[in-house]
Amino acid sequence: MGKATILVADDDAAIRTVLNQALTRAGYEVRITSNAATLWRWVSAGDGDLVITDVIMPDENAFDMLPRIRRARPDLPVLVMSAQNTFMTAIKASEGGAYDYLPKPFDLTEMIGTIGRALSEPRKLAVQPEETTEGMPLVGRSTAMQEIYRVLARLMQTDLTLMITGESGTGKELVAKALHDYGKRRNGPFVAINMAAIPRDLIESELFGHEKGAFTGAQHKSTGRFEQAEGGTLFLDEIGDMPMDAQTRLLRVLQQGEYTTVGGRTPIRTDVRIVAATNKDLKILINQGLFREDLYYRLNVVPLRLPALRDRAEDVPDLVRHFVRGAVGEGLDAKRFDNEALELLKAYPWPGNVRELENVVRRVMALYPQDVITREIIDNELRIETPEPPSPQGATAMGPVTIAQSVEENMRRYFSGFGEELPPSGLYQRVLEEVEYPLILAALTATRGNQIKAADLLGLNRNTLRKKIRELGVTVYRSPRPA
Repeated sequence: MGKATILVADDDAAIRTVLNQALTRAGYEVRITSNAATLWRWVSAGDGDLVITDVIMPDENAFDMLPRIRRARPDLPVLVMSAQNTFMTAIKASEGGAYDYLPKPFDLTEMIGTIGRALSEPRKLAVQPEETTEGMPLVGRSTAMQEIYRVLARLMQTDLTLMITGESGTGKELVAKALHDYGKRRNGPFVAINMAAIPRDLIESELFGHEKGAFTGAQHKSTGRFEQAEGGTLFLDEIGDMPMDAQTRLLRVLQQGEYTTVGGRTPIRTDVRIVAATNKDLKILINQGLFREDLYYRLNVVPLRLPALRDRAEDVPDLVRHFVRGAVGEGLDAKRFDNEALELLKAYPWPGNVRELENVVRRVMALYPQDVITREIIDNELRIETPEPPSPQGATAMGPVTIAQSVEENMRRYFSGFGEELPPSGLYQRVLEEVEYPLILAALTATRGNQIKAADLLGLNRNTLRKKIRELGVTVYRSPRPA
């Protein structure tokens, strides 16, 4: 068997040169062009074993050519490259039948690996959607978001169970909704349920429905969320708060594809895609006996961790513009955020993540009459949520005796109400966190959010401090440099 031939189309001469050299070294025959017309001539003539193409070329958009390639040569894998690294780019590539989407700048090692898989795997055609939903459900061009887009694009036409993790406010339900809206179940219902918002003794009834008389107060038969989501997607938010009894019943659904209503006897078959989400570490809950390990592995078929906004600060300007457009559409006056305001927003750590940023954008648009939102306005708004620094007197008074007394008071609180029994395990860690949180917050406040100085003040390694800030959810405010 001879060498595989790779057809490359890109109007950037530097990229053509890099790909030619890299693919040749990898053992492939390479044919390169700068336009779509030549690429199509090669493809229609039956040449090449794989195509790598940029989206935007001088004579044609690759997305317009993908359907023709699919009809002419359905077994020919196509890798799409693009510098327009948005969620919709990844979706269009997937919907057009591309094997994969690679954002620019791309990693050559990753590309070579993708080519090898594409050439060795049987061709799997994507299902062409009847229509494309307008709008941009997910926003951001950062490297972290590119990986999210690629994973979602690969999952659109599957029914694999997805576990979304990440801090509160990172957009877990938004991701689940995008997966539904652009996937093969988009014509079915999307039903969301938050486990933390429902009384624990009612969760099974909410999920599976109940029969009349099943329990006190059940005066009529009730439909559960599984039945409501039939043929669509069921989003189980805050899955870590699900009680054990409900976990057992959910596991049965995932294993056997059927459930019974509360008080019912007849099994009901179900056709629902499950997407779960949590901001908790389920492995810790498993070790504490609060979450079933077998259920965890049933739900965690495809894990997807959403990045905190502070880890993709370069996306803040795009998010701000997105929220401004949304607010204008709801009747607020249009505003423009100047560059210094955007830089200040990028520097803020956003403990509430994207949700908090959206609240700030809407608030300043509603409260400030100026057409341009400046650095001073943003500084004022962010300072509203910044804790006041402890007074020097209070800091001096917090000596070892005072700290010991405070810990002793906490211990009494933990033990009260248990009689002769002991409180739940993990007391050391809980008390330690209560001591660490105000200590780290005070150090960050004293250093005006400078983590290097705060780490030195506390005698901690900088990485250790960052880890504790993340674990404890400490709000860090980075004060702007003096003008």
